[in-house]
Amino acid sequence: MNVALSTPVADTARPKLEVQKLDAWFGNVHAVKDISLGVDARSVLAIIGPSGCGKSTFVRCLNRMHELTPGARSEGRVLLDGEDVYAVDPVYLRRRVGMVFQRPNVFPTMSIRDNVVAGLRLNRVRADYEAIVERTLTQTALWDEVKDRLDASAIALSGGQQQRLCIARALAVEPEVLLMDEPASALDPIATAKIEELIDELKQQYTIVIVTHNMQQAIRISDKTAFFYMGVLIEHGTTQQLFTRPERRETEDYVTGKFG
Repeated sequence: MNVALSTPVADTARPKLEVQKLDAWFGNVHAVKDISLGVDARSVLAIIGPSGCGKSTFVRCLNRMHELTPGARSEGRVLLDGEDVYAVDPVYLRRRVGMVFQRPNVFPTMSIRDNVVAGLRLNRVRADYEAIVERTLTQTALWDEVKDRLDASAIALSGGQQQRLCIARALAVEPEVLLMDEPASALDPIATAKIEELIDELKQQYTIVIVTHNMQQAIRISDKTAFFYMGVLIEHGTTQQLFTRPERRETEDYVTGKFG
């Protein structure tokens, strides 16, 4: 029976997220293989690796979006504050573990304001929507850019602004963990820099897991990095250690550009 996650109790010794022996499949394709790692609270974990190595699948397992794909399944445990996310209501879980995708997915028929509060309305959350719009747009450094046109269509924004709007929408439901699947890969360098600055600020309040193909980006924004290859976790450590003193030959070959 699905139940709601209880109110978390602070435990500084326990990671915010704990992944234990996680496997994931698409039909007969074994995409993620026996992954175990922890993610500390208020930190940034970067997931790196070549295309098709299971990075996005792994992240989608953390808030149970993987199971929405026909034929997809997973085994193992994902713990949020010590509680198994596969034993709870997935809708409630996704309020605690938000997601930002590779390409901005604003709702084109909605205004900027309505995009921000869409999740709250969907979940019938009673709140001061105007205050939340201002708070989250301020958090994402969008408020000064859009405060005079909140009723304009979201698709009138630039690509970078749309992505920050999607992050604001995710923050509006007050998650504890924010998953980001290559959030800057479709953006220009200026917009990418704004997203990276935003991530650095958000980690003061949120636990962030980001998939990135950009190894320099991982170095700039993450506290720890995990290197995936062919669905396997090859190495996981502090970002400085993994990029400067990797323990595995496969890691060294990847971060030095010998393959990928």
